[in-house]
Amino acid sequence: MTRVTTAMMACSVLVAGAGAALAKPPLRDVPEIDDYVYYTLVAYEIGEQCPTISARKLKGISDLWALGRKAKAMGYTEAEIKAYVRSDAEKARMVKRGEAYMKTKGVTYDDPETFCALGRAEIEKNSAIGVYLRAK
Repeated sequence: MTRVTTAMMACSVLVAGAGAALAKPPLRDVPEIDDYVYYTLVAYEIGEQCPTISARKLKGISDLWALGRKAKAMGYTEAEIKAYVRSDAEKARMVKRGEAYMKTKGVTYDDPETFCALGRAEIEKNSAIGVYLRAK
């Protein structure tokens, strides 16, 4: 092998390695996107189940649009964002995550008041979920 061939092979390995290092993680693994989608969805579910609390849907929608812009600024394509948002697997994962969280807080679908209690607590804490809720 000539020195030029060896140097070219070394450069291609370095470039390939650099490309792999620059690869974006899936959006589900980007907390500043995934967590905020989760917060809005938990708030929405609380608002749907509790008759005395409503989800701040316009704020949620506005923030979700902002998350889309943030993802684009992070280098994600429109297609990658749509695939994440429309994915049945991602929706199921979010539901499972939300149900697990609510279960740890004593929430059951048999008793709407448990959703209300969680919602009031989140509002009181002004938590990431609570900012998407409003007492009626």
